[in-house]
Amino acid sequence: MSKRLGKGLDALITSLSIKEDDKIVEIPLTQLRANPYQPRKTFEEDAIKELAESIREHGVIQPIVVRQALKGYEIIAGERRFRASQMLGNATIPAVVRTYNDQQVMEIALIENVQREDLNSIEVAIAYQAIMNQFNLTQEELSLKVGKSRSHIANFLRLLSLPDEIKDYVSRGTLSMGHARALAGIKEDALRRQLAKQTVAGEWSVRELEEVVQKTDTKTSVKPKAKAKKRDPFIEEIEETLREKFQTTVRIKPNKDKGKIELSYFGKTDLERLLELLKALA
Repeated sequence: MSKRLGKGLDALITSLSIKEDDKIVEIPLTQLRANPYQPRKTFEEDAIKELAESIREHGVIQPIVVRQALKGYEIIAGERRFRASQMLGNATIPAVVRTYNDQQVMEIALIENVQREDLNSIEVAIAYQAIMNQFNLTQEELSLKVGKSRSHIANFLRLLSLPDEIKDYVSRGTLSMGHARALAGIKEDALRRQLAKQTVAGEWSVRELEEVVQKTDTKTSVKPKAKAKKRDPFIEEIEETLREKFQTTVRIKPNKDKGKIELSYFGKTDLERLLELLKALA
């Protein structure tokens, strides 16, 4: 876990682990309800079925973690186990009861899912915005809580400005986070939609979409894209790795046995962020 993660929240995540002296109780499934702050909106049915088969054979190996509510209990960690047990028709599930306030529950749900990469980019963006609104946090304050840079938070929040159909593309995995970032830089929704459809239809890479965005006059419609020169897939893979590492547009321009790598920045703060990352790699 990142060193930026606050000790208080680090302790919260640690508190989810089951200890030897914990009292484990069997709670009826009818007394449980999902965590209202759960950022993950979709659960893969096949994965739940696989978990259900494992539970059928071995039982619930690790108890879920819950807190007491006005009526019954709220699930803090273990909603997949709960859903799989429901699928099997089980009456009860082993659980450990802990005491958390609303802010702690929201933070745990967000951190646990993001750390495990269980959320798609839109769900992460919605979760970031929700926790900022709920507890009146700035992007900088949230970045300290989740162990991410402020620019990382800002990049995800920009996705919420996209039209719903583009957000659906991203949620389904039809468009990547890199595609979405490129589209978020365009002001006109009509143009965003048009480029998104062309990206899907033409199976454009992030690099190809970025090139079209840069060449496009946002006051006019996009002309059909000419067949792009096929690029080295190794170079594209390295670009994508660097994009994720530096959270910005990266272009590798090879020229026989040499070339150059270009990193884009947006403002002085973003430049300073990139310099810090480069210094850390030196």
